[in-house]
Amino acid sequence: MIFLVLKYLHVLGAVVLLGTGTGIAFFMLMAHLSRDAVFVARTAGVVVLADFLFTAMAILAQPVTGFLLMREMWIPADEGWIVASLSLYVVAGIFWLPVVWMQMCMRDLARQAAAEGAPLPAAYHRLFRWWLAFGFPGFGSVLAIVWLMIAKPPL
Repeated sequence: MIFLVLKYLHVLGAVVLLGTGTGIAFFMLMAHLSRDAVFVARTAGVVVLADFLFTAMAILAQPVTGFLLMREMWIPADEGWIVASLSLYVVAGIFWLPVVWMQMCMRDLARQAAAEGAPLPAAYHRLFRWWLAFGFPGFGSVLAIVWLMIAKPPL
C-alpha cells in the first residue's frame, strides 16, 4: 500500500511539473504575442504565482517520493537511469530558477508599462527571448526524466 501511495504521489508530481510548465509557457506566449502590457502584467502575475504554488511544490516532492520509491523497490542509487534522471533534474533546476526570476522581472516591467500607458520596453522583450531559450532545455529535461522513469533503460 505504501508503494502505491508513493508511486501515485511521484507520478502526480511529474504530471504537475509537466502540466504547469506547459500551461505557463502557453499563457506567457499568448500574453506576449498580444503585445498588450496590461494583459502581459496580469498573466505574468498569475504565472509567477502558479510557479510558486504548483511547480515549486512538485519540485520539492519529486526527489523525496523518488528516494522513498527507490528504497521501497530496492533500486540502487547508482542505477544508470536513476543517475541520468537526477542529472537531468539538476539541469532542469538550473534553467528553471532563472526562468522564475525572468518571469518576475517581465511582470514588473509590464506592470510599469501598463501604469504609464506605454508599450512593453526593450528590456521586457530581451528577457522574453531569454525566457523562451531557457524553457526548452528546462522543459526538455523534465520530458526526458519522465521517459527514463517509464522505460528504465539499462544505461
